[in-house]
Amino acid sequence: MIKATENFSSGPFCEAGLAEDAVDKEICKQWYTLYTRSRHEKVVERELKKRAIETFLPVRKLKRQWSDRTRFIEEPLFRGYIFVHMPFQERWTVLNTFGAVSFVHFGLNTPAVIPAKDITALRRFVQEDIQIDPFPYLKEGQRVYIRTGPFKGVEGFVVRKNHQCRLVISLDMLMQSVSVEIDQANVELL
Repeated sequence: MIKATENFSSGPFCEAGLAEDAVDKEICKQWYTLYTRSRHEKVVERELKKRAIETFLPVRKLKRQWSDRTRFIEEPLFRGYIFVHMPFQERWTVLNTFGAVSFVHFGLNTPAVIPAKDITALRRFVQEDIQIDPFPYLKEGQRVYIRTGPFKGVEGFVVRKNHQCRLVISLDMLMQSVSVEIDQANVELL
């Protein structure tokens, strides 16, 4: 039996499907990005939760106005994508879910792993009652981290939008980014 203190989350132990019990499977869990059919993000999330697979679908609230009414709606932050936390060997269970298309991957059939710190930062953004927007993916720029405030410890890029300072978190595996307004005094260069 392998000790829980050892890190086998990306080694041959997990990839070979040798996780024998719940503890072993928990060690092997990684975050992956699942590409979904158009406008099926919430359907896929609901179906995966029924199968006891942990998911994360970041959403943002938007005010929409029709001719007769105004409503607030929730829209996925990244259209067509949902994050899944699972052991690698459960990928076929996820892909057999209605609305699931494929994993985001580089190379031959090996899904790209999303760093847990990126998921944690996204969760913190979504939990706050602030305006969060998709942002064009940034390849180059100055990396910073937030030293105080609700986003303390989060790393990203600083940009200006409408004379406001915004922190941009780039998800390299998706080639997409999100931005959130911050106080420039809380930013420190890396």
